[in-house]
Amino acid sequence: MAFKSKIKTIEWVENKSRMIDQTILPKEFKTVDITTTEEMYRAIKDMIVRGAPAIGIAGAHGVALGAIELSKTEKNKEEFLNKLAQKAEYLKSSRPTAVNLMWAVDKQMQLANQTQGSSKEITKALIENGIKLENEDIEINKKMGDYGAEVVPKGAAILTHCNAGALATVGYGTALGVIRSAYAKDPTIKVFADETRPRQQGARLTTWELTQDGIPTTLITDGMCSYFMSKGMIDMVIVGADRIAANGDTANKIGTYTVAIAAKYHNIPFYIAAPLSTIDLNIKSGKEIPIEERNHEEVTHINGDWICAKNVNIINPGFDVTPNELITGIITEKGILKPDYTKSVKSAFNELMHKS
Repeated sequence: MAFKSKIKTIEWVENKSRMIDQTILPKEFKTVDITTTEEMYRAIKDMIVRGAPAIGIAGAHGVALGAIELSKTEKNKEEFLNKLAQKAEYLKSSRPTAVNLMWAVDKQMQLANQTQGSSKEITKALIENGIKLENEDIEINKKMGDYGAEVVPKGAAILTHCNAGALATVGYGTALGVIRSAYAKDPTIKVFADETRPRQQGARLTTWELTQDGIPTTLITDGMCSYFMSKGMIDMVIVGADRIAANGDTANKIGTYTVAIAAKYHNIPFYIAAPLSTIDLNIKSGKEIPIEERNHEEVTHINGDWICAKNVNIINPGFDVTPNELITGIITEKGILKPDYTKSVKSAFNELMHKS
């Protein structure tokens, strides 16, 4: 039986998208209501909502919110769809690396263009589909959790990087969903969470949600993983993903590649946990994945205070790419994909497209 997470990150409530504000956790727990496409763009861009699957649902909600706005004033269907397409492209530009955002927004626009009837009928269909995708996300994560739990050794110490938990999805988690499902079967499992600079998603978010669920968690800084691996204190690594190329190369939060190299050196299994919607067959390898460059203040400041010389140069990529040869397996809702990833990734993705 799957572990029941207490967290619902994003949900559609009374023609609004309600989400947990992740910029203020763990100091304060607060939800915010998003009512326009522009507000959703800022919520995604500023990481009020974050994590590839959750961003995808936010994008689906954002299209529905755009339709609600336009249906009040735009009666001509063709003009309504044209303006909605502009809002959709605007939403997709908020976070360029996470392919789930593009996937969900495109699904909504495909539905909008195929739906017969007036702008109000299209809007109704978009709202219903956004809610459907939201509910499906939790079920997908639970399936991933069940598959992933099968490869977790009894009493394992699992290292994770960034936050690929309930807060990165609608409510169960990808990497942390695997941990939750494994913990439900074996409460001797424990977690090591990387701090994950510069925005500290591991320190702020992963430790918060795992301790909420009573799962034993130890926080370490990003540079400590090799030390604990060399001491035999890490049994496996499970992380999430923002985009998976056709050959299995995987983009995830900056620092993931470093963890993967250390795991390979120490012969520690390194798993990706991600829904099939994270796969982008249009990207042949990780070299083609666009990497978001984020605000430099994320590096130069902590809690609003300068932490470095003010004339220092800054580079702040939000993600890095882990080459497929460092990945033991990719845990999905259809099972665990193994090398040759070019074949297994394509086969799993095609199955998803055929059923959808």
